[in-house]
Amino acid sequence: MKTFTIAVIAGDGIGQEVIPATIELLEAAGARHNISFDWRYFDWGGDYYFKHGAMVPANALELLAPHDAILLGAVGHTSIPDNVTLNGLLLPIRRGFDQYANVRPAVLFEGVDSPLRGYKAGEIDMVVVRENTEGEYAQIGGFLYQHQPDEVAVQSSVFTRRGCERVIRHAFELARARNGKKRVASITKSNAQGYSMVLWDRAFDAVSKEYPDIKTEQLLVDAAAMNFVRRPASFDVVVGSNLFGDILSDLSAIVTGSIGLAASANLDPARRFPSMFEPVHGTAPDIAGKGIANPMATMFSAAMMLEHLQAREAGQAIDAALRATLAARDVRTADLGGTSSTADVTQAVIRNLR
Repeated sequence: MKTFTIAVIAGDGIGQEVIPATIELLEAAGARHNISFDWRYFDWGGDYYFKHGAMVPANALELLAPHDAILLGAVGHTSIPDNVTLNGLLLPIRRGFDQYANVRPAVLFEGVDSPLRGYKAGEIDMVVVRENTEGEYAQIGGFLYQHQPDEVAVQSSVFTRRGCERVIRHAFELARARNGKKRVASITKSNAQGYSMVLWDRAFDAVSKEYPDIKTEQLLVDAAAMNFVRRPASFDVVVGSNLFGDILSDLSAIVTGSIGLAASANLDPARRFPSMFEPVHGTAPDIAGKGIANPMATMFSAAMMLEHLQAREAGQAIDAALRATLAARDVRTADLGGTSSTADVTQAVIRNLR
């Protein structure tokens, strides 16, 4: 029996509900596929911050490093500024473990209705690949005359040729491996950002020559946002910078029905460090503690985790069970127009594993 050691950070809000539901599903899948899990829990997040003045301990990366993967629920608290949350927990893990490829699939599943008219199940099926360690989120800058009337803020983006090329190459490899349209769309704003985005464009042109079997297009981010709504079915793999990938992946989640279905993987493709898997949605404080959060985004993320850990059959079984549950239309949470609880959805997915 194969055993995976998984670091679990449930975090805040509905993270505390969707993570236990997903672990229950993973245990059920593991029992059917000869896999066991060694769960290691870390109580990092808002409550930890209130007790210790930091989102994580100073040796957080050292504690996480021995694990095969990291499963994250959601982090954020209404009393903690978002920049503190992001820079205190998520970004240090992504950068420290060089998780440079953030992969976010968006599929219109059978049994789910898009807010866009006329699209059938499977017609929208894209993946947004977001550069995850530099770009606009590099956190280089500072304040001058802070909290004074003449306050100045300087924020610098950092784009390296190496950083651009490796995430673009990952997107091309993904397009080649997928049963999709064999297309990669590059998203920039090089008409306005004449240095960083021009470097990205040059890197994309260079890497694309290595993949003559893959069709390409290059779009400005405003045009891409428009076309995600106007012609979402035309996209296969989309690659963009940290900021643009972040925004467009949320848009792709909504055009495919709900952010409650949006999974993501923060990957170190070289497998030197543990990769991290998390839903795209936040902590949803308005519904936290009510037992009605949709656990499916976390469950789809768990399927991606098993795929990355090369437990492909178990990952595919979870993916198929989730799709079957959606297709049946009888058990669904409020974000999909239903009244089911988190527990109802979890048990339905587990039944469909069989």
